[in-house]
Amino acid sequence: MTERPSRPARKQVLLRLDPAVHDALARWAADELRSTNAQIDFLLRKALAEAGRRPKDARPHPRRGRPPREPAPEEAGGPEANSDPE
Repeated sequence: MTERPSRPARKQVLLRLDPAVHDALARWAADELRSTNAQIDFLLRKALAEAGRRPKDARPHPRRGRPPREPAPEEAGGPEANSDPE
């Protein structure tokens, strides 16, 4: 089995929230197609950046959804797309 390169583990935090606040966050997260945890992480990162307190060594927020599709050579305007059939 191949080992993955090690990276620092994410910190786990127990967060006590008012149930109404949690419900509002969960609804907001669902509207944005995120998990509640990802929504809280997104909001905290945004607040840190706006306050000028974002750590320089923090990894970027992971992108949501599928990775972008790589275009086929004919879609990208490759040599096959410009050749005339004879």
